[in-house]
Amino acid sequence: MRPRRIAVVLGLLEIFGPISMDLYLPVLPQLADDLGASESLAQATMSVCMLGLAFGQLVLGPLSDRFGRRPPLLAGTGLFAVLSLVCAVAPSIELLLAARLLQGLCGSAGIVISLAVARDVAEGAELVRLLAMLTTVGALAPIVAPVVGGQLATVMGWRGIFVVLAGIGVALFLLAVTALPETRASTARRRASEFGAVLRDPLFPWFLLVSTCGGAAFFTYLASVSFVLQDNFSLSPRVFSLCFAASAVMSVLGALINRAVVRRAGPARMYTIGTTATALAALAMLMAVLLGAGLVGVLIPLALLMLAAGGTQANGSALALAEHGERAGTAAALLGTSSFALGPLVAPLVSLGGTSPLSMSLTITVAYGCAAALVWLAVLPRLRAIVGADRIAYRIRHSRCCEVIPCPHRRP
Repeated sequence: MRPRRIAVVLGLLEIFGPISMDLYLPVLPQLADDLGASESLAQATMSVCMLGLAFGQLVLGPLSDRFGRRPPLLAGTGLFAVLSLVCAVAPSIELLLAARLLQGLCGSAGIVISLAVARDVAEGAELVRLLAMLTTVGALAPIVAPVVGGQLATVMGWRGIFVVLAGIGVALFLLAVTALPETRASTARRRASEFGAVLRDPLFPWFLLVSTCGGAAFFTYLASVSFVLQDNFSLSPRVFSLCFAASAVMSVLGALINRAVVRRAGPARMYTIGTTATALAALAMLMAVLLGAGLVGVLIPLALLMLAAGGTQANGSALALAEHGERAGTAAALLGTSSFALGPLVAPLVSLGGTSPLSMSLTITVAYGCAAALVWLAVLPRLRAIVGADRIAYRIRHSRCCEVIPCPHRRP
């Protein structure tokens, strides 16, 4: 498959889990009224889906190492469609919560297996370029889904939107059947219990910590930005949606810039630059809030933050998966779950005393600052040590042997 084609296919498979949350956001109040549930229980239907998306990866990723990529992916997309129909006919909030949890578990197949397939077909800078294209396709979801969901809400109820989600699940099942070949060699399949082998990698746990910090910052942004821009800066819903879409466009632009320069600069250098730039942009946003710079003072560093963050994720994923080609599904599962691990807990805590520009910018700055510190203090030294050891081993292989015995490496 050509890189662009496989990026589009994997990108579409990756977003169908997250889009199940974005699409029905406009109808949450109607859902609560119809089922006689409180607003908190209606919002919990999103939370349980997010938990399913997070922890389902820990199941489906290792299974894809054991049985190949296609069986878990086809099962996940197919069951996602079925569970969407169960959500559509749910007579109570309790059944809807259970179905949403299972729907998230099945939707996680697209997230984790897309990353594993990308590692199967590419490595190094080419893997970064492929993941950057994946990010470009995936970033369209937060732009398109709320708009489409808002339009659907005007012509159908919340049950109709779940029927639409079932149709999306069927379409993506057919896409996986017809357009995605098996990329996991049968000779490379192994048992599903490979978490220990991945975590023994001296670098991988640090990438998990950086990903966890980044996930906490991003979920804080998602949970806070609407309240900050609409309540504190008095933006209308329409203007807010334009600002939100513009931030997603900046993320796409960052991914495209990274894809264009990573061959020359290298994934490690771009990863360092990206995490550092993200932390500095977050700090600039915090300073703008403290100095009372107003709406423009917040939006400009926020746009730069999204630009830098959009160009960072692909490099981190490629570096983390570099030594785990045989266990790409397991490694991708740990990496994907880490980005969901802290965010759903941090975001509600930030808003306990009321969401404000200060609480949002301070939390994001601390999270991205910790990520940058981990990269500089832990990831970079270990990367340099590994690269240095590889160079020394290469020199030993190609010099000492030539001094002792005749060797084809030495020219006469």
